[in-house]
Amino acid sequence: MKVLQKGFNYSQDGPGNRLVYHLQGCNFRCKWCSNPESMKADYTGAKEYSTDFLVDEIMRSRMMFFDGGGVTFTGGEPTLQADELIEILKKVKEQGVHTAIETNGSSPRLPEISQLVDYLIMDVKEPDDEIHRKFVAHSSRQTVENFKALTKERNQLHVRIPLINGVNTDPKPFIELFTSVDMTNTVVEILPYHEYGKCKWTEEYEITDGFVSEETLKNFITALKSAGVTLVTT
Repeated sequence: MKVLQKGFNYSQDGPGNRLVYHLQGCNFRCKWCSNPESMKADYTGAKEYSTDFLVDEIMRSRMMFFDGGGVTFTGGEPTLQADELIEILKKVKEQGVHTAIETNGSSPRLPEISQLVDYLIMDVKEPDDEIHRKFVAHSSRQTVENFKALTKERNQLHVRIPLINGVNTDPKPFIELFTSVDMTNTVVEILPYHEYGKCKWTEEYEITDGFVSEETLKNFITALKSAGVTLVTT
C-alpha cells in the first residue's frame, strides 16, 4: 500500500484520537486541492508498505485510540487501493479496531468497502455533473449513486461539502439531492474554501477568487437547514 504520510489526529478524521493514513493517488483533480502531491500514484515522496506491516502498526497503536478512536484511511483517494484497503480493514476489525475512511465517493466498490467501515466520511463536491467535470475533471455520477445507496444501507454517513466561490455555492443542487433520500442517519459538514495547500502546487493554481463571503456561507447553511439537513462541524 502506497502511503503519503501517517500520524495521529484528534476528532477531525472520525471520532476520538485516530491513526490517520494518507494514501497516495487520486482520480480527482480538484482545482483547490490542499494536497496536490497526493494526486500522482508515482509520487516519489510516498512510501510503500506491506499490508501485514500496516496491520501490525495499527494493532500496536491501540493504546492511543482513546475517546472512541481508531484508524482512518484518507487520501489522496483510499479506494484506489481497494484490495489492500479491504484486506487491512477486515483484519483490524476482527480485532476490534474502530475503522473510518474519507473518500470522494467515486469508487464502484464503495458499497463493498462500506461494510467494513464504522465511520464513513464522503465528499459531495457538486451534484451537477457538468460543473463537477469542469472543476474536478471527473464525473459526479458514481459519487451521487453511491451517496444514495449509502443513505439506505448505513446507519451513519458524514458528508462534507468543500464550499468554493464561483464553483458550488448554489445550494439548490445539494437540496435536490438531499431531499431525494432519507437523511435520518446522515450529517453534513460545510468546509469553506481555504488556501492552505496553494504553496504546494507545482502547476498553475487556477482558483483566483475562491473565498466564500459570510453572507454566502450563511445563506447556504440556512437553505440546507430549511430543507431539514442536519449540519455538524468538526
